[in-house]
Amino acid sequence: MKRKEIIQALIKTKQNEIPFEVIQRDMEIPLNSKQIVTIPGVRRCGKSSLMMLAINALVDKGVDKGRILWLGFDDERLYDLSTDELDDIITGYMEMYPDVSIKDVYMFFDEIQLVDKWELFVLRVYKSYCKNIYVSGSNAQMLSQELSSALRGWPLEYEEFPLSFNEFCRFNNVPVRVFTESERAKLKNTFIEFNHSSAFPEVVLIPEKSMKERKLQGYFNTMLFRDLVEHYKLSNPEMVRYFLKRVMANLTKPTSINSIYNDLKSQGLKVSKDKLYELADHVCSIFMFFRVPKYDKSIIKENNSLYKYYIIDNGLRSAVLLPQSGDDGKLLENTVFLHLRRNCKPTEKIFYYQGTKECDFVFQQNESITELIQVTWSMVDEETRQREIDGLLEASQISGCENLFIITYEEENEILANGLIIKVLPAWKWLLQART
Repeated sequence: MKRKEIIQALIKTKQNEIPFEVIQRDMEIPLNSKQIVTIPGVRRCGKSSLMMLAINALVDKGVDKGRILWLGFDDERLYDLSTDELDDIITGYMEMYPDVSIKDVYMFFDEIQLVDKWELFVLRVYKSYCKNIYVSGSNAQMLSQELSSALRGWPLEYEEFPLSFNEFCRFNNVPVRVFTESERAKLKNTFIEFNHSSAFPEVVLIPEKSMKERKLQGYFNTMLFRDLVEHYKLSNPEMVRYFLKRVMANLTKPTSINSIYNDLKSQGLKVSKDKLYELADHVCSIFMFFRVPKYDKSIIKENNSLYKYYIIDNGLRSAVLLPQSGDDGKLLENTVFLHLRRNCKPTEKIFYYQGTKECDFVFQQNESITELIQVTWSMVDEETRQREIDGLLEASQISGCENLFIITYEEENEILANGLIIKVLPAWKWLLQART
């Protein structure tokens, strides 16, 4: 079968699946923005589902299925697609629907970063043929540096994540109302499951725990070998695996790349320090990790400080490392970070504070610090309670912010300390509150 024929078959197959059976997500992408809409995010987080939901909405509004052009570039028949062959998409579609004006078509390109110089093709199509273009990809560098430089500010970006707690409840048919004690208990139990397991949509819908773990290990291996080793042409997969596991193990703590380098060196694994720093960039580019800088009024000190790393999914970490004792607090802090990051606007930034005391999250909007957040599983222990309070107070004194929070598993009250009110909230309730 010729390449164009394969493309035509894929387009037709997808059209035959409309309307798609897909569960609603919290985020919706615009239908008629007349701009290129990009959907970055980690593999299997639901980027395709967002596009399917958009297609369902278009069809509901009267758009004919024939005006939907969907192409998933992760199909093995398109793995070696060259830049020159991208024109077959347009010509192939026009042969299928000669009576449809190409400007009236809605184009959906899934995992398009797998094709070299794809952004030039998208730009040309946008300029010459069609304004309704949706692009998804699993590489942040691709959707920021390459795309923004090629498309010169045209794209609208809608970053997708694995399920939020609200979506996790929806996928598990758990109402998020709390009118009765039984509903409250159900939500709390669902939160414990959410905090300790995976939020990847496909994994959530798998009933058997062993199958969930097998699926997550498959995700990890795909990210390791395809997204990192193959994409970035890395020569030592075992070194990469070790690096990933070290960062996972050090979750929520400042991570020294230099220390990992010395450990690798002591084990006889050869890698340059520069390559290791590049690898740290790569693992963030594929959305496996996010890194958080230290807050400091001095930009020089801030840039020279160690990053904290947070992982895209708690269940992915557990499937690779196996659950560890004392993980409750780490996983909760990671859950809180993901919620903050998911709702982060372009004008907002997330830091951590470390001075004499520590504060987990410093939330900045424009040039002002708007929130200080501590995360701890429990404050029953008086020493833990005082540590969390002291960290907030010191960070407040340094930053000038008086909007203070402690997120716990189930405690809820207000603490008056040094004339400041600290709001203590249970994580399940905090996660369901809309951030403004």
